[in-house]
Amino acid sequence: MSILAAVGVLAILIAVHELGHFLAARVQGIRVSQFSLGFGPALWSYQGKEVQYAIRAIPLGGYVGFPEEDPESGIAQDDPNLLRNRPIADRAVVISAGVLANLLFAYLILTTQVLTVGIPQLVYQPGVRIPQIALDTSAVAQRAGLRAGDVILAVDGQALAPGKEAVNRVVEAIQSRPNQAVRLQIQRQNQVVELTVIPEATPNGQGRIGVQLQDNVSVGTRHSRNLGEAIGLGAQEFHRLLTTTVQGYWELVQHFRETADQVAGPVAIVAMGAGLARSSWASLLQFSALISINLAVINILPLPALDGGQLVFLLIEALRGRPLPARVQEGVMQTGLLLLLGLGVFLIIRDTVRLVGS
Repeated sequence: MSILAAVGVLAILIAVHELGHFLAARVQGIRVSQFSLGFGPALWSYQGKEVQYAIRAIPLGGYVGFPEEDPESGIAQDDPNLLRNRPIADRAVVISAGVLANLLFAYLILTTQVLTVGIPQLVYQPGVRIPQIALDTSAVAQRAGLRAGDVILAVDGQALAPGKEAVNRVVEAIQSRPNQAVRLQIQRQNQVVELTVIPEATPNGQGRIGVQLQDNVSVGTRHSRNLGEAIGLGAQEFHRLLTTTVQGYWELVQHFRETADQVAGPVAIVAMGAGLARSSWASLLQFSALISINLAVINILPLPALDGGQLVFLLIEALRGRPLPARVQEGVMQTGLLLLLGLGVFLIIRDTVRLVGS
């Protein structure tokens, strides 16, 4: 059931994306011939007055079809309500509507989560936690009596208040005092002990004791007291997830070789979603919002076969005063589609092998 829940989430998010394109076209009076969820053979279809609706066997995808793509549609090629005959602004709205729909849906999910099960919230506790003592430079920390799991409450008699700055204060105290005593107040389980550590000097003249440091935080849940607060909290969480997602892709671009192996394909995403579905509804809602934001960010990238790539074609058309030749656009889009399909197949095979071997 958890796997079905994860697949269902992906299918819904893709449906939302395609529905954005569909509604943006219909509201503007642009002709649409097909609205399909999934790829492959049709499991169900319905022919409306103008649009054929279908649900297909492979749920990880979908598309909105336009009459100009079908030479047998019977609609005149100069029909003003064909997408390609509309002004650039109208076409840009249709192309970008899928991205906007995913972003709006993610915000609605987060606002609903705030109103119902609550959103995760980091609660800062006093001090800095030592999760691990580094193996290669552990002698200094071991001589001082530090242990993994200790919490540094104070440095040289100055208490460390809750917050992100606590780690920086400890790092600064250690790095600025090579070969000098630093007094630490340590919480170890239910007791408080006083220790003195003498940082060793590194080649660059800074002190080092050989421990990892992290914020002393616990994870709580925050609910809203009313709809107005939920709207605000949902917006804050949406901004956090969107910023984190964009920064993650920027890191991928900047350090592709080091981070490329972390890119997840459909199989890994479903497995992750299944695990979250088993844990709690709150986790599944957070997963849904994050994937919806990722779909939006990926689709707006200026790559062939993505919405961002089509927007680039529109920008070129606006600058040139006329569109690029159809054969050029088709060649670029087909090449991009093949590359994306190849990447998708590779990620599916890689992630499946990893799951089977784990």
